Amino acid sequence: MGAIITLCILGIVVLYLGLFKAKNALIPVTLLGLVATLGFLVAGWNSEALPQFHGMMIFDRLASSFSILCVVITGFVILLSKEYFKNISKYLSEYFCLIIFSLTGALLVNAYHNFAMLFIGIEVMSVALYILVGIRKTDLASNEAALKYFLMGAFSTGFLLFGITLLYGASGTFDLTELQAYVQTSSEISPLFYGGVLLLLCGLCFKVGAAPFHFWTPDVYDGAPILITSFMSTVVKVASFVGFLRLFSTVLIPLHDFWTPVLLVIVIITLFVGNITALLQSSFKRMMAYSSISHAGYMLFAIIVIGTTSASGMLVYATAYSLASVIAFGVLILVKRSTGSEDFESFNGLAKKQPMLALILTLAMLSLAGIPLTAGFMGKFMMFNNVMGTYNITLLILAVINAAIGVYYYLHVVVNMYFRKPEEEVTAQHVPTSYKVVLVAAAVLTLIIGVYPDSILRFL
Repeated sequence: MGAIITLCILGIVVLYLGLFKAKNALIPVTLLGLVATLGFLVAGWNSEALPQFHGMMIFDRLASSFSILCVVITGFVILLSKEYFKNISKYLSEYFCLIIFSLTGALLVNAYHNFAMLFIGIEVMSVALYILVGIRKTDLASNEAALKYFLMGAFSTGFLLFGITLLYGASGTFDLTELQAYVQTSSEISPLFYGGVLLLLCGLCFKVGAAPFHFWTPDVYDGAPILITSFMSTVVKVASFVGFLRLFSTVLIPLHDFWTPVLLVIVIITLFVGNITALLQSSFKRMMAYSSISHAGYMLFAIIVIGTTSASGMLVYATAYSLASVIAFGVLILVKRSTGSEDFESFNGLAKKQPMLALILTLAMLSLAGIPLTAGFMGKFMMFNNVMGTYNITLLILAVINAAIGVYYYLHVVVNMYFRKPEEEVTAQHVPTSYKVVLVAAAVLTLIIGVYPDSILRFL
């Protein structure tokens, strides 16, 4: 709980720094607050994992490990934002405050033990993002993205709340432990409960961007500022998956035969829609948006074959995906600043102008594609291994086909960087120190996890 209180105080402090025009202190104070938050999470690592605050929250290893990941990725985003937001508006403190409050919501979702806290966490996380997506007030694409995100977010919340209502009507409780007891001991489960499970499944699939509930994802990711897209596609997606995993692993395993066929269809549609549509894109940013849909499909493997290894597999995959996404969007910011474009052609000849940037981006693309010696390979290997263990050969074959499609469009940008000449000669831009720190740190972590996966697996 200390981590959540720290983030709430940090958000208020950042607002006061903006009030007193202390712009230079924004990033140092925010980073110090995030370090303090990490300290609380690490300090409570070995404490007894029992529901706290009248059963509303539980800070077990699942919550702590994914919360640490969310805080670290947010720290990377904050470092990348040093120069970014200055070009958008002079009111910097409000943006940092909204990012911090959205992170607070993510931690609430990671640690919920009661449906009331799940709803509060998702809303805190989402409401801040409705504003952040539309921070470029003079940009029609940003305004359109904010409106779409708000409307679709409200729509998905309706599914979520209706599902929670039906589960409460059947069991008489919002608490996960009591819901688990109801499912395990009830001689006849109410039809209301089954309806609630389906509605919750739809609501959560909206939040993680799984097809056919993905329609908001490409336009919102494309219209939002690049840094906000980076935050949404990593921290927000990871927290939503943790909420998904906690519900299904705690309560719904006995009903596995009921919801698995539905989720299996969703996963197959998600993989093909995400990968095939990403294959057709000419914009790097939009390709990343559609590829995030396909990665949601791979992460849902942990739910389909839910078991003792689901959490560890999801942690490795989420970490690999988050690190690679931060690198990709960080390099995209620099390339767009230099060329003014987000298309694949804007990366032409980057290997000659900025060889280090090209090398780091290549590593990120290889990780997203699941090439060995990268963290992405270990994540895909663990997900595929779980599916193979349940002898779901059809799903495994379809996943391998989609992985091959992913390799093709991820290597598209690599080919452009190394084998194509730019249409116009563009001078190499200076890379800020904060960008160098983030990109190198993310690249090193990607390699370490790819070579030594136990470095992260021991956390669960």
